[in-house]
Amino acid sequence: MRLSSLAAPIAAVLTALCQVLKISLSRAECAETYCSDPMPDVANIKYRLARKGNCMSYPEIIHHGAVDTVTGSCHQLCMDASSNLLIDCGSVQERGERAASFGFDPETIRALLVTHVHNDHVGRIPELLASGYKGPILCSEPSAHLLPLVMEDILKIEFAHDPEQIQRYLELINKRIIALPFDNWFSLVDHETLHCRVRLQRAGHILGSAYIECDLHYPVQERSMRVVFSGDLGASHTPFLPAPKPPERANVLILESTYGDRLHEDRSIRQQALEQIIDKALEDNGTVLIPAFSIGRTQELLYELEDILRRKMPLNHSVENSALPAGGEVPPADWSRLPIILDSPLASRFTKVYQAFEDYWDEDARLRLDAGRKPLGFEQLITVDTHEEHLRTVNYLTSTARPAIVIAGNGMCAGGRIVNYLKAMLGDARHNVVFVGYQGKGTPGAAIQMHGPLGGYVELDRERFDIHAGVHTAKGYSAHADQAGRVSFVTGMKEWPAQIRLVHGEATAKKMLGNILGRKYSLEKRTVELLIP
Repeated sequence: MRLSSLAAPIAAVLTALCQVLKISLSRAECAETYCSDPMPDVANIKYRLARKGNCMSYPEIIHHGAVDTVTGSCHQLCMDASSNLLIDCGSVQERGERAASFGFDPETIRALLVTHVHNDHVGRIPELLASGYKGPILCSEPSAHLLPLVMEDILKIEFAHDPEQIQRYLELINKRIIALPFDNWFSLVDHETLHCRVRLQRAGHILGSAYIECDLHYPVQERSMRVVFSGDLGASHTPFLPAPKPPERANVLILESTYGDRLHEDRSIRQQALEQIIDKALEDNGTVLIPAFSIGRTQELLYELEDILRRKMPLNHSVENSALPAGGEVPPADWSRLPIILDSPLASRFTKVYQAFEDYWDEDARLRLDAGRKPLGFEQLITVDTHEEHLRTVNYLTSTARPAIVIAGNGMCAGGRIVNYLKAMLGDARHNVVFVGYQGKGTPGAAIQMHGPLGGYVELDRERFDIHAGVHTAKGYSAHADQAGRVSFVTGMKEWPAQIRLVHGEATAKKMLGNILGRKYSLEKRTVELLIP
């Protein structure tokens, strides 16, 4: 089913915003003061640490996360003495790292703007609410439908034995969410000393992902500024989603730098590489296990597997025999009879949201729909919902070694249903594990990826499992833009930013991206201040 638009009329959205924000700012009681640093010479691009606050110039940007780590995105835009916006409120996911207490009073935040629903951008929203935040949660329309699912999953871990508490939080979050259509300006503050409006633009990272433009105007001082928060920018050739287009201009850009130190392999041939890996794995007549995160990567895999199946399917072939049988002989490794098993209830729920928002898909994906294809709901796709069904599937595939492709979370094998498959199958050479995403240092996925080809072992739930299964890595699967994509985001603007703050990346990635950007500015005889918080 297509949804042409879920947006309320703009007037209604603005009314809702005003009601939640309770816009009634008092005049500033003292004159604002400003402090600025001189722009560096063109040939001498300089770096410095971003100010952490306590400077009375406005606007001021304070970074509360994604500074020393890649995760934990949380940025505060101080517009004046009484008006603050918060962009993202994410969890720190690096092992050994813990999020500090909020470095601000949540009650002073007028609105939380969410770039997208990955945990490292939204995971601390329940904590923010518990700390006293009373404002709205503003996000894109797809994110407004995805966010409650993400929050429910987080809350079930936090309050595993308190379903009433989970329900209270979910009801509160649903009341706070306000969906904003892409490409439209919305006024958040409008009084004599400050005007602020925001606009969400497509970021191409996952469904609903956005970068945020904030226009600030100070009538008394007769000055204006546009601040852009990139969120996570997507890579080109990502299934479903159009590539992000840069804004027309920005005075200040907060830019993520996850892969600021590398260039991705050609993504246009990644499907061919995935097909070749699976072809080889199926020669072993076993199960192909693909650990994948529930949102984004799982849907991309289904999209590409449907295309592979379509090309390999003989004309007039029936797929009735692709379903898992109750018993009998093990069929040969044949793509046309190969079941694709999605064993992740959360991923299944996310996939339904992707299907509901087909209008947000890119042109190629919509052409497939127009041709009658079902990229996320093809006939050979089998979904496993209950825990009992999951255990039966693991036992059946383990005992029969029937050729099948299993997609299960989580993507780094640190939990979720993929762990039971790994425990049962890693010791059998007929099976294969295919990684399609980054494996964080210290995770079981990284251990399997590193030690598996050497006949090593991995610890799962404190138990050692020898690795005899094949281990492969399909490259080209990244939801983040690479160095070239980030540079193009900047240089594609008509008016380049005078200040760029590099966040959400390792120190090396930020430094290398900064060097490239500095050279670009120098070649164009432009000035820029590069800040590394």
